[in-house]
Amino acid sequence: MVSITVTVDDVRRTVDVEPRTLLAHLLREQLGKTGTVVGCDTSNCGACTVLLDGISVKSCAVLAVQADGSSIDTVEGLADADGTLHPVQQAFHEHHGLQCGYCTPGMLMRAVCLVRENPSPTEEEVREGMKGNMCRCTGYQGIVDAVLAYAESDGERAATGESDPGAVADQGGTSAAPASAGAAPAGAATSTAQAGAGTATGGQPTGGQPSGAAVEELQ
Repeated sequence: MVSITVTVDDVRRTVDVEPRTLLAHLLREQLGKTGTVVGCDTSNCGACTVLLDGISVKSCAVLAVQADGSSIDTVEGLADADGTLHPVQQAFHEHHGLQCGYCTPGMLMRAVCLVRENPSPTEEEVREGMKGNMCRCTGYQGIVDAVLAYAESDGERAATGESDPGAVADQGGTSAAPASAGAAPAGAATSTAQAGAGTATGGQPTGGQPSGAAVEELQ
């Protein structure tokens, strides 16, 4: 077992994990963050997306020990303590950016990162930036509309000096790995397109969409 310290949704936690434990399993099974869901275990679907030091990663493709010393934000940390929705959640609600809802936690976290990286995205840039997250209900138009609306509302708040509730500290758009981790997590989807390079445990390459998936890159 290895002792690691992580800050999850602004709460600092020290836990013992096996070296092979994935970040997704740490969050769900040891820290009770079941809002982070596991969809494929191969870094294809993006349902398990969280923010690791402000950058979106697929938590099924990151080892828990690689997050030692890092700040992690999950979907459970978006809303205010009184239940007020984060602007990205409100946008998804208003634009029906969900159907079954299983992919929604990952979509929300990726959208937060995307808009921080590109505050005024075009529809094409939203589709490109979200293509690492799959909706098996194929409800992409609502998702795209929701992200565009969130970006617009985020820009309006910035213009009026309002803070973004639930937002993590801005990392300046860089994908710096935690100092204790050495290099960036292998297989973690940290680029704008969030293209997974394979799981942290040496799984199959995942640069493209899985065969048979009804997605066509958010078309």
